[in-house]
Amino acid sequence: MKAGIHPEYREVVFQDVTSDFKILTRSTLSSKETIKWEDGKEYPLIKVEVSSSSHPFYTGQGNKIVDTSGRVDRFRKRYQK
Repeated sequence: MKAGIHPEYREVVFQDVTSDFKILTRSTLSSKETIKWEDGKEYPLIKVEVSSSSHPFYTGQGNKIVDTSGRVDRFRKRYQK
């Protein structure tokens, strides 16, 4: 591998903003926000809108539709018979 061309791979915390679920993992993403984790150290904080704790497939709520800008309604209206 060439030196100096790869992004820094470090520990970060991902937080689901809808369910307040947090997980410490490793990533190349960076953030200006930080959070103090259970071990007392501070880590960069990456906020996400959907994670395994809020996604309908993983929570078993299959009839809940994640809709962005009314796409589902436009689709149903277009193909309604």
